[in-house]
Amino acid sequence: MGQQETLRLFLALWPDPAVRQQLRAARDAWPWPRGATPVHADKLHLTLHFLGDVPGERLPALLDGFAVPFAPFRLELGQPVLWPHGIAVLEPFDAPPELLALHARLAQALADLGLQPEARAYRPHVTMARRAGSVAVPEPGPAIAWDIAGYTLVESRNGLYTVLREYPTS
Repeated sequence: MGQQETLRLFLALWPDPAVRQQLRAARDAWPWPRGATPVHADKLHLTLHFLGDVPGERLPALLDGFAVPFAPFRLELGQPVLWPHGIAVLEPFDAPPELLALHARLAQALADLGLQPEARAYRPHVTMARRAGSVAVPEPGPAIAWDIAGYTLVESRNGLYTVLREYPTS
């Protein structure tokens, strides 16, 4: 038998096509310098929790264990920010309490499943590009109103993202 298979997983808000188009337009409003790597439009998302490498045999328990109750809410993105190490992001103008509550419930679900939530403070964002250290940050654009009615468990493999399960509002 070979090495046990691991899955690189994260929980995310996954945009519908209309929101994805608006995120693409927001990404394209940045004057990217040479060497910057804008995130491909089909990968734009807002991470709730990054799980990292998880043994594949745990997937069935995780699929059910990540189902937590939450109410639908609206997220308004539109604040461009350049983070350290050249990470260009789009942050919400304000993080709605419902988003923070969903993040906290999922952190508890991770702990209940024996997984370690990230220790750093949660800063909701959509990554626009990496290696963008010298970019001129554009003015905030019009708010992207994103009505959140679910979240997803996503696998990252060889640069491709696959939604493994969608979790609609309860």
